Amino acid sequence: MQLNIFLSCGPIMLSGLLISPGTMAEDSKPWRLQQALALPQWLNLNGTHRTRYETLSSQFRAARSGSDQVLVTRTTALLRLHRDGLTVGGELMDSRAALDDSGTPISTGIVNTAELLQAYVQLQRKDIFSPGSQNDLRIGRITMDVGSRRFVARNRYRNTINAFTGLDWKLQSAKGSQWRAFFTLPVNRKPNTPAELRGNDRKFDRQNSEFKFWGLHFAATLNSRDQAELFYFGIDEEDTSNRPTRNRKLTTLGFRLYRNPQLSRFDYQLETALQIGQSRSSTAATNATNLNHSASFQHVELGYSFDHRWRPRLIFQYDYATGDNNPTDKDNDRFDTLFGARRFDFGPTGIYGPFARSNINTPGLRLQLNPSPAITTFIAYRAYWLAADRDAWTTSQVQDPSGATDPFIAHQIEARLRWTIRPNNFRLESGLAHLFSGKFMNDAPNTNAQGDATYFYTQVTLSF
Repeated sequence: MQLNIFLSCGPIMLSGLLISPGTMAEDSKPWRLQQALALPQWLNLNGTHRTRYETLSSQFRAARSGSDQVLVTRTTALLRLHRDGLTVGGELMDSRAALDDSGTPISTGIVNTAELLQAYVQLQRKDIFSPGSQNDLRIGRITMDVGSRRFVARNRYRNTINAFTGLDWKLQSAKGSQWRAFFTLPVNRKPNTPAELRGNDRKFDRQNSEFKFWGLHFAATLNSRDQAELFYFGIDEEDTSNRPTRNRKLTTLGFRLYRNPQLSRFDYQLETALQIGQSRSSTAATNATNLNHSASFQHVELGYSFDHRWRPRLIFQYDYATGDNNPTDKDNDRFDTLFGARRFDFGPTGIYGPFARSNINTPGLRLQLNPSPAITTFIAYRAYWLAADRDAWTTSQVQDPSGATDPFIAHQIEARLRWTIRPNNFRLESGLAHLFSGKFMNDAPNTNAQGDATYFYTQVTLSF
């Protein structure tokens, strides 16, 4: 494993050593394909390529064992034609994996080859409803970031990206408040069988009318420092001939209050969500029992930014997402994660990703540092407990239905170093996460009992 790490990561790490941070010209313009091809102003072309090597020392997932590695690539290319507030856009994405084996947890979150990620028409107009207002309407296949990105996100770290087919409308007032409404059919990534994914096979992604997702989001500035958001999300899905589901009919309501970081000042973030409706305990075709769904999620964050040349910021974090207190009754209390990103709260995903916003109780601390304009880093600690003792540690499927096992899952230490060699063109990044196994991770009935787990990644990102 150590040899594989060196062979895969050595060239990337060496390139970083050969380039001094001082060589980064802060005022240098990034190289762009747009300018290189001398394209007209009404035609925009840009893209990204990322290569990342990941390794996991021991598996924590039920029914899996041993160590894992994977080399993943993601390439995107976005073309936009725009004139007089009208834009026609299309984006291609190619996400692949190599070096994996039959035990590697490959999924549609890692592989999605040669796919049309976006294809939309966008109309932007001013002063329609009130002086100074701005309207933005997109129709077609799109990606979305909504609010904090905890419930709807265009994925950054994950090797594939959520896409939706439908419409997304934003209305921003002259005072800065914004209304946003969308109605979509989530795109199902294809193929989805283990053999096809390991072979990087190609199939067209598609949506269906039996899977709907919609939402309403409002954001406003309360005063010179504080901001607020209100949101409502709805999801409605039914089984189809080739896609079994949990028949979710869920309503998610919530709000977020926050204050952005400033030197020598405290900042905060509070986000809460309530989820109600109906769902089923599994996707099995034989499961026809609708359960009453009632769940909640809380995020609390308090930070302080120190006036130092490294701009240190110390953050206390706390997350709580309900689990199913009694898996045998007619209720489902497990919070549904919808389409959110989780890397920025709980650590790297990829072949790692041990935690999500479901059945967790987790406090933590994070220290962020910026030693230079080119380098950012952080180190973070979190402790994880089950919120409901009888429910599963959802991402691992380790569970004790009796609730007799101690609910403490693990301690997690995470560190990341990001080095911008050339702004908006070339960036190196490496990270490490270690799980110190707790009682539940070691003693639950279906655990693989492999103990601690260490995850390492290194990646290079090119933007053009």
